[in-house]
Amino acid sequence: SEGDIETGVVAIACGVWSPKLARMAGACIPLTPAVHQMIDIGPVPRFERATRSIEFPIVRDMDTNMYERQDGTSLEIGSYAHRPILYEPEDLPSVEEAPLSPTEFPFTQEDFAPQLEHALELMPEIVGDESVGIKYAINGILSLTPDGMPIVGETPEVEGLWSAAAIWVKEGPGFGKAIAEWMVYGESEIDLHSSDVARFHEHHGTSVHIKARTAEGFNKMYGIVHPAEQWASNRDLRLSPFHARERELGAVFFEAAGWERPQWYESNAPLLDEFADRVVRREAEWDARWWSPIINAEHLAMRERAAIFDLTAFSIFDVTGPGALDALQHVSQRQVDVPVGRVVYTPWLSPGGGFKSDLTIMRLADDEFRVVTGGAHGMADRKWLRDHLPQDGSAHGSAHLVDVTSEWCTLGLWGPRARDILATVSRDDLSGEGFPFATCRTIDVELLQVLASRISYVGDLGWELYVPMEQGARLWDVVWEAGRAHGAVPAGIGVYGTTGRLEKCYRAYGTELESEYTVVEAGMAPPRVKDADFVGKAAHLRHRDEEPAAILSTLTVDDHTSSTGVARYPLGREPILTRTGEPLTDSKGRRSYVTSAGAGPSLGKHLLMAYLPPEHAVAGAELAVEYLGERYPVTVAVAGATPVFDPENARIRA
Repeated sequence: SEGDIETGVVAIACGVWSPKLARMAGACIPLTPAVHQMIDIGPVPRFERATRSIEFPIVRDMDTNMYERQDGTSLEIGSYAHRPILYEPEDLPSVEEAPLSPTEFPFTQEDFAPQLEHALELMPEIVGDESVGIKYAINGILSLTPDGMPIVGETPEVEGLWSAAAIWVKEGPGFGKAIAEWMVYGESEIDLHSSDVARFHEHHGTSVHIKARTAEGFNKMYGIVHPAEQWASNRDLRLSPFHARERELGAVFFEAAGWERPQWYESNAPLLDEFADRVVRREAEWDARWWSPIINAEHLAMRERAAIFDLTAFSIFDVTGPGALDALQHVSQRQVDVPVGRVVYTPWLSPGGGFKSDLTIMRLADDEFRVVTGGAHGMADRKWLRDHLPQDGSAHGSAHLVDVTSEWCTLGLWGPRARDILATVSRDDLSGEGFPFATCRTIDVELLQVLASRISYVGDLGWELYVPMEQGARLWDVVWEAGRAHGAVPAGIGVYGTTGRLEKCYRAYGTELESEYTVVEAGMAPPRVKDADFVGKAAHLRHRDEEPAAILSTLTVDDHTSSTGVARYPLGREPILTRTGEPLTDSKGRRSYVTSAGAGPSLGKHLLMAYLPPEHAVAGAELAVEYLGERYPVTVAVAGATPVFDPENARIRA
């Protein structure tokens, strides 16, 4: 009403109205308004002498998804146990129309009645006191997102339009500081990748997906949720051409970016007998939930023979044009100006020298490159790359980015017999001399033209095999049939992403690799730094001249026995302590914790990765991990990036 305001930056910090404003600008902030019920009862005799709002502890009742909180002389009782009650931003009344406020809806007593009974059972002295009445009761409105995380950062659709949405009150000051840093410096002190608005894929922004996931997640907000727990809603959305074959083999599917990926295959159950005592079982239900010993058996079959993996969930981007090389050199720490047919593994750094991503780049022609990255973070990587592309008319020429994820499927084949298997269906030279490690080229596989990339995330000889989606089923059948004579098995992401990776001490973005840690601390600094400039170069050069504040290390659990006599297996995110229980803190104030955890079946050990202060990052150092309230002895196996399995990398380069 006062006219237009022109500005290069706008932040949408409008809570449950954020999606509505984003749509006005052509952007998407995928959240939904949802009801959270709360009542305020009092005055409470026990609190009659209270002089401050909070003098008693807040009670969080995990079994009932409720909380009880003193507020002066009253008690607030809040619930996340009732049915999900969701709205659209358009359903919210205006300030003039709302009887109370636009985010306070009439209380629905029938939804809260069971929770009031729970509160009475927990606090009969207060809730059962007839002198204590209900002073206030509302269906309050808050923001829910499809994955339960905040939504912050510059929107992918509109340059300069930022989101600051779905942030809880207690996190508001911290997020305000972090977003301001991000706007001004290009990154925040605290890594925010899990809250980045750019993380969402297209289907995440649909109303059906938002409603289904938020409805499913509402009752988990105050629940005890397993770190590997899978969503039940909106499944079978993105299926690889191998899916039908995998289902026939009893694949147990986990979801990533909408893709259904086998985590393990029930058809491999006979491998448990084959490898017998080499396969560790987990007795404790929590440790064994969303897990199977078949994963470890698949791993051992891969190490002895070969395994086939579905890697179609990769995000794949083609970068072409006269400016393609300069664009990728600018965002990549490693040298990308390599001969055609080379594959480069490289981190992408933040301005401060932390990690924005890690991925591989294939040089397919002088001005044509293929970027392959993880599906979960693929959309954020796409935005980062697009933001750094040269514009038309630049001195080095333009570069074009095309998302070809839905055009290509990927089959992984690894193990000591991988070359023998592929050689039975291809006449191309697959020898170590004819097809060296870290190279790629198109080969004939039966009647298929396959882009083969000789790299490995599991530490064994093999290839990633790329074909157009419509040819994927044929590729599976050809490789599967060829592999049968060599004892090849299908293997899931439990091997690819955990056991195979951890035995080789490979780092993963989002666990080990975040913007809060440097390339030097991660043990990934190359022998020399390329001459070409790249994002984060100045900071990286500075880090190379400094002593690292922490060193990423691999540890083994020495004794799994709990106080009850049951063997326990840490799952990740647990604190690393001294043997006497003191926390480890580096010179930057960061506590040591488990970044990744899982079995190393070839070694017969449970492996942990953690950043440790240098004085503790010494092979043989004796420490402890705290898991579910108990300490277990651990020993540093390796400080740095040297693999604990096949440290010479002879298998990969065979």
